[in-house]
Amino acid sequence: MNLDLKVFEEFRNNISINTKLSNYSWFNLGGPAEYFFRPKSREQLLEFFKLNLKTKRKITILGAGSNTLIRDKGINGVVIKLSPSFSKIELIDKDTIQAGASAMDRKISNFAKDNGIGDLEFLSCIPGSIGGGVIMNSGCYGDDISKILTSIKVIDMKKCEEREISKQDIKFFYRGTNLPEKYIITSVKLKGKIKPKDQIEKKQKDFIDKKKLSQPNQIKTCGSTFKNIEGKKKAWQLIKEAGCNKFKVGDASISEKHSNFFVNNGKAKSSDIEKLIQKVKQQVNNKSGVNLELEIKIVGE
Repeated sequence: MNLDLKVFEEFRNNISINTKLSNYSWFNLGGPAEYFFRPKSREQLLEFFKLNLKTKRKITILGAGSNTLIRDKGINGVVIKLSPSFSKIELIDKDTIQAGASAMDRKISNFAKDNGIGDLEFLSCIPGSIGGGVIMNSGCYGDDISKILTSIKVIDMKKCEEREISKQDIKFFYRGTNLPEKYIITSVKLKGKIKPKDQIEKKQKDFIDKKKLSQPNQIKTCGSTFKNIEGKKKAWQLIKEAGCNKFKVGDASISEKHSNFFVNNGKAKSSDIEKLIQKVKQQVNNKSGVNLELEIKIVGE
């Protein structure tokens, strides 16, 4: 056992060895985590980071796995995935919600609807958890996280301390923020507008219906593979016009319904998806001169 014995003993009920990560990826792919840690509380997370300062193990944060391709050989060091105890959603003001970082976006949208809070309807169409959503500044249909966020609570993994960061101190851009990797988000505060519940319900349903018409569901995919580039055609259009939509590598292919969704048809390897990504990227660049940027994250060995 390479992990410092004290660390392992201290957290043995929450740490496992060589844990299969394909169970935590929407692609259903990926090798094992050398160590897999699911902290039960903020206090335990802080204590772990204090001990890890001595062992200096590499740390990878894994959210809902909805936008992450984990490579076939897995991830060295410690993979941290917040436990369900970080998924509490509560009303802290008539128009403001506090949600744990592992709360699913869809559940937050439904909670807001049930409490008559509008402007969070778009979250019902975003796969994943709110912590990852903040880091990516996730959005759709003209809305994104930056429009509803008021603050986040983070733990600084190097200083081993918790702090609250207001929205004004975060720089947001398309599908990203300037938040440093040394932070792990533990909770977020989101503010909407008080609106009639039936109006919120209708807007949410319209978004969900629109998504069902244009995007595949109930398949092994991690959503949009490439970012849209400002001033250019949408990524899916560039892919389709470059003739890539029929490309396959092994058992990895591109969705017939949406060209920016890459699919594991059941027997693909992570390397198949990654090769398909590179093949599409090269073809689009050859045809249009556009250098597509990844929206999904690729992690591991």
